[in-house]
Amino acid sequence: MRRRLLQARRDRSPASLALDGEAISVHVATLPQVRAGACVAAYVSAGTEPSTDRTLEALRERGVRVLLPVLLADDDLDWAAYAGPTAWRTGRRGLREPDAPALGTHAVAEADLVLVPGLAVSDSGHRLGRGGGSYDRALARVAPDVVTAVVLHPDEVGLPVPVEPHDRPVDAAVTRDGVTWLD
Repeated sequence: MRRRLLQARRDRSPASLALDGEAISVHVATLPQVRAGACVAAYVSAGTEPSTDRTLEALRERGVRVLLPVLLADDDLDWAAYAGPTAWRTGRRGLREPDAPALGTHAVAEADLVLVPGLAVSDSGHRLGRGGGSYDRALARVAPDVVTAVVLHPDEVGLPVPVEPHDRPVDAAVTRDGVTWLD
């Protein structure tokens, strides 16, 4: 399933990804957790993922504290504050990460909203990721009342995905078409 979804993503144009990112930014802004003084844990999109670049900057411009992941050697996630579109360094696996001090793996627990990557999500909120378990570990540190949302392409929502005992479901999916609340 991962292979098929990744191939479908490779067929998307860079222009389409950028437009999707703009629309996703607008939809994230409608979530009630996005307000000045709030904290949002998000991520930096890579490759053919729906772009999060505009979302990150829009959140920062609204006075939201944005935490971004720093991939550790054991595939767990540390977190650092986003300081703007030029404050990057290259991290493990060539991923962009914030050029800021690490805050610890439990910093994600400070978030009022958590945006996570994925390849697909079921109607019940089970997310298919890349298989490393990084975000399942991070989501385990988030309080049950904190909204968690996966950022996807519209055709990746509502798919039957395999579920492992350690998988953590999400509450919603955000796509260029809007926010879909999951059961």
